[in-house]
Amino acid sequence: MAHAYSSLFVKVKEAKIAVVLVYVDDLIITGDDKTEIFQTKENLSVRFQMKELGELKHFLGLEIDRTKEGLFLCQQKYARDLLQRFGMLECKPISTPMETNAKLCAHEGHDLQDGAMYRQLVGSLIYLTLTRPDTSYAVGVASRYMQHPKKPHLEAVRRMLRYVKDTINYGLLYKKDDEVKIVGYCDANYAGDHDTRRSTTVYVFKLGSGAISWCSKRQPTVSLSTTEAEYRAAAMTAQESMWLMQLMKDLHQSTDNAILLYCDNQSAIRLAENPVFHARTKHVEVHYHFLREKVLQEEIEMQQINTDDQVANIFTKGLSTIKFSKFRTQLNLVKREEA
Repeated sequence: MAHAYSSLFVKVKEAKIAVVLVYVDDLIITGDDKTEIFQTKENLSVRFQMKELGELKHFLGLEIDRTKEGLFLCQQKYARDLLQRFGMLECKPISTPMETNAKLCAHEGHDLQDGAMYRQLVGSLIYLTLTRPDTSYAVGVASRYMQHPKKPHLEAVRRMLRYVKDTINYGLLYKKDDEVKIVGYCDANYAGDHDTRRSTTVYVFKLGSGAISWCSKRQPTVSLSTTEAEYRAAAMTAQESMWLMQLMKDLHQSTDNAILLYCDNQSAIRLAENPVFHARTKHVEVHYHFLREKVLQEEIEMQQINTDDQVANIFTKGLSTIKFSKFRTQLNLVKREEA
């Protein structure tokens, strides 16, 4: 059993590997050790009633295509069923999931007569983010109002559906010729929640060409400066990077180099690299200094990046079509026919 993930089982024999991923009663068996894969199937079929579905093409609503360039993951059928279920299959498409610098509040607008429909809709969109990181921020904001949704919140969600209609055949492409190296990007939307004034932590990790892990999450407490908000975001990103590093070790992939972590805030980078006492950040909880320790141990290398090139910006706020399209491309989120 892998250390990083309890449902992942890995066996290595003479530099060859066999991997089994379990989700309830669904299994993915892969690797380059054909003998071990065959033996694993035989052993499992003796103990359990099994049905082999052949080469992986569908798994829990995800569609997997093998192309000349690599592996393409999408949820095109799920997205189409979602639009049809909520009567938006023939809606007018739009190029971004959220208005530029949109501001949603908890107490503005009229209450919805059917709050359950709103919750079902947002819940369905949350599952779509498994292969659609471009919708993560908009869906995350909408999910804050599940308890008491109002008309402006529903209008924002309907805009997301119009965006899904426009990009229904988009998915993540993982190119097979790219170097297998983890690179992270972290950012923060300072005081972006207009109800609580809490900031939003965002990060995204790429393995080779495509995004493999991303997050857009409201911070637990109010930050007093952009530096503090960015530092908190970087600390959470560091935790995720350590888990990804352990997962790579479990899969017996090379993890010799420090993980590159790109941040567009110089003050946060200096705070992570300098262990001296800072009066202006003495109130920051101790566990956020986990980042500083990993930088000093050279497990993480933080680098400055220009804000215009910070791909994590796609998870912080509503962007213009040009910026949004640029960052979406950097995540290697492409049309199905382009894959």
